[in-house]
Amino acid sequence: MKPGDIARYLFLAIVWGLSLLVVVKIVEAFGWVGAVTFRALIAAGSLYLLARLFRRKLDFAAGWRPFAIVGATTVAGQLIGLSYAAPRIGTAMAAIFVAAIPLFSMIISQLWGLERATRQGFAGLILGIGGIVLLVGFPAVPVTFEFALGCVASILAALCAAFGSNYASRHLRNSGNWETTIGAFLFGGLMTSPLIFAVPLERTPVAMDYLYLIIAAVLMSVCTYIAYFRLVASIGPTRAISVEFLVTVIAVFIGATVLGEKLSAMQFVGGITIMVGCALVLNLVPAWMRPRPSVPEIP
Repeated sequence: MKPGDIARYLFLAIVWGLSLLVVVKIVEAFGWVGAVTFRALIAAGSLYLLARLFRRKLDFAAGWRPFAIVGATTVAGQLIGLSYAAPRIGTAMAAIFVAAIPLFSMIISQLWGLERATRQGFAGLILGIGGIVLLVGFPAVPVTFEFALGCVASILAALCAAFGSNYASRHLRNSGNWETTIGAFLFGGLMTSPLIFAVPLERTPVAMDYLYLIIAAVLMSVCTYIAYFRLVASIGPTRAISVEFLVTVIAVFIGATVLGEKLSAMQFVGGITIMVGCALVLNLVPAWMRPRPSVPEIP
């Protein structure tokens, strides 16, 4: 990779790795619905104003429907799931579920005929599913109803992210990165806003809460999305999405050191199994570990 690509890769890994810690902070103040709604609307509005400031021409010729679907899945579905799950299962475990997104993406791409899986890909899929079973089945904390709901929310969030990514690549391939980001966050925020009446704010926010919200919206949403799409254009989606592995490592480390979260030994095994499975699905296994085709002997 070029120096610029390496810088974007590390930027995404660090910022997304820290994002779950910030999510927990804003959920404490704004609730798991308010955290998503305000974050999404601020992200869409700030990026639109930035485009106007730099006189960047925006083209939404694709129509409102594809932006709405991507917003409903990649933004509303994914962020609602993570915001609900993180305080209930911990940032470390939520991050490991995030690493499973490529597995679900592979399933969807197969069903839609966008990609053809190899034996290595199917092996990775089986490993990934087994890792999720280990992750959920052997927790280090008591299995409560809230914990179970958090696990379900994390899995649904990963599914939404995978669906939205495949849908965007299929229906918004001719739209710019800025347009896709603005449209997705705008529709995502609008869709979750009615739920605020059902899930009110946890407490009266203070100045620090608003700062965390702006950081989540501008730095961890707008800046990362633009950097990610540029990385995809430069090194390809397969290599770009591998950043989730490093995101998981950083988030697990932060959860253990800063928040004092604990994972059981079997959950560590499950997390490693998921990442190995994703590496197989994404064809990121080193060349020396791949099976070599047999060469027929010359008679």
